[in-house]
Amino acid sequence: MSAETKYKYSDKDLAIFKKLITEKINKANHDLELIKSAYLNDHNNGTEDTSPTFKAFDEGSAVMSKESNSQLAIRQEKFIRDLKTALIRIENKTYGICRVTGKLINKKRLELVPHATLSIEAKNMQK
Repeated sequence: MSAETKYKYSDKDLAIFKKLITEKINKANHDLELIKSAYLNDHNNGTEDTSPTFKAFDEGSAVMSKESNSQLAIRQEKFIRDLKTALIRIENKTYGICRVTGKLINKKRLELVPHATLSIEAKNMQK
């Protein structure tokens, strides 16, 4: 049976994807902690004894840095949520099925984007 005619991935395939996603969640959580740590430590960049002009510039830079760290953290949290949702789809045995076409999403795509819910075909239809 070819990938196009199969309607769901085997338990063996799902177990492989589950391992991949679990590893990605662990790494993403670690990365999120680093981002949060950088965000919390941003307030002191060692400019206490420098000129007021530089300090004002540096404070502006710190605000931008905090904003970008905040955006990174929000994106990372969404990524983790999407990965956890993918684990639920694995448990329900609906993982890897395109929500638009109902066909299996290519394995290579799922390896690169394990939380994908659209096949390339469906993604192209959106453009």
